[in-house]
Amino acid sequence: MTTGKSYPLLGVITDLARDMPPAERFGQLLATIRQVLPCDACALLQLRGDELIPMAVDGLSIDTLGRHFVIEDHPRLARILLNPEPVRFAADSPLPDPYDGLLHAVEGDLHVHDCLGIALYLQGVPWGVLTLDALNANAFDRVDPGQLRYLARLSEAVIRVTELTSQLQSRTEHHQAMTRALVADGQQELIGRSRAMTQLQQEIDMVARSDLAVLITGETGVGKELVARRVHALSNRAQAPLIYLNCAALPENLVESELFGHTRGAFSGAMQSRLGKFELAHGGTLFLDEVGELPLTVQPKLLRALQSGEVQRLGSDSHHQVDVRIIAASNRDLQREVAEGRFRADLYHRLGVYPIAVPNLRERHKDVLLLAGHFLEQNRRRLGLRGLRLDASAREALLTYPWPGNVRELEHLISRAVLKAQTGQDGSRRLLTLTAGLLDLQGIPALARPDKLVMPVHPPATEQPADEQTLREATDEFQVQLIRHTLARYDNNQSRAAQALGIDRGNFSRLIKRLGV
Repeated sequence: MTTGKSYPLLGVITDLARDMPPAERFGQLLATIRQVLPCDACALLQLRGDELIPMAVDGLSIDTLGRHFVIEDHPRLARILLNPEPVRFAADSPLPDPYDGLLHAVEGDLHVHDCLGIALYLQGVPWGVLTLDALNANAFDRVDPGQLRYLARLSEAVIRVTELTSQLQSRTEHHQAMTRALVADGQQELIGRSRAMTQLQQEIDMVARSDLAVLITGETGVGKELVARRVHALSNRAQAPLIYLNCAALPENLVESELFGHTRGAFSGAMQSRLGKFELAHGGTLFLDEVGELPLTVQPKLLRALQSGEVQRLGSDSHHQVDVRIIAASNRDLQREVAEGRFRADLYHRLGVYPIAVPNLRERHKDVLLLAGHFLEQNRRRLGLRGLRLDASAREALLTYPWPGNVRELEHLISRAVLKAQTGQDGSRRLLTLTAGLLDLQGIPALARPDKLVMPVHPPATEQPADEQTLREATDEFQVQLIRHTLARYDNNQSRAAQALGIDRGNFSRLIKRLGV
């Protein structure tokens, strides 16, 4: 790198006055670095807790953005982070490279290449690292360490201005602190950079600071609970508890006790007094998951608690005042449930003061690859593997599949494929590659409309079958197919499947036993 070649980087600094998202600004920085340095890939990673999180990559596969690099698992990144001077690794370094198999330029394992890294600081505090990789083992021979330090200062300036801009856009210091705390928790992070996810993040940020009731809707597996946790973590109630209640998992006779509590002897089996979820959530948030499954008999009592802020334990004459924010979630069309008399209209309007629709995975385009990278890294750590990657056929398969099960289906799919790839392989291999064949998406039945039940259509027989069926046999066969499809749709939840089919829960249980489903 020569002094003359520094001008494109100065152009990045000059361009900082423009209003642009942090990801775009960081991406512009990396693209400019690749213009002035002989590298095939570079990445900017931010330190969050004990992990380095990719903020932007150039020359690496897009799924890299979904990965969290735990520092203790990646000695090269640890060495870069702990060294105030630029670090270059020898071509024969025994330390595993976190980017092996992730460079766009190649599909196979990388055995020899040149790599270096620079630790970045803001006000003397470690912020993260900038990494540079090249396929040519001698690519960085002529790069002056002093020029790399200059590059580090320029990068830190970009980061500093970006963070200042973000802080100016934040409305309160509390919101900023909670955002950092939330993102540091990988289990609560919403991964995605699509337009649909950007809009979702904006809606969450807007409503979180209020006390409005939030109704989260979306298909099964889109991450409604994750959205609820993020709303709570960004709210003024973040230091108070978030209490969770799955309304679909409770017998009808226990729902009221779970919500409002009971006294000793209030009913058979009540051996001691117990607080309900409302009282446990006092000062915080109560998350009612699958709220559409609440029995009609309980809905008026829930409505009264929401209207008055008072709850009454079963078996008690006393009322208790509670201060609770309600977040509810449902994969049902509650407006249709109201129209068909299965859900109270007044309760629906009380819960849905601010509705949030979580986009399905089909609407999120390349977010599929970011999420896949995230799940690959999770599996790599859990199984103690040295590296996991997707080949071109796997990426194409992931992008074209319709994802009826959304993010949860993707997570399970990746886990299965990793186990298949690991079977029969030598544990000393540097890298395991997932192919479209290992993903086996062709073997998974995809519903064209995940919100509708799709039954197979058989053409009418032109000739009398050799083995004739009685009406009872044909009816049983149809019922078996219908029940299996419905159970699959509702994750084998028999209560929900029975309700969807309009059958009493007890009768449904007896029917599936008779049919041997």
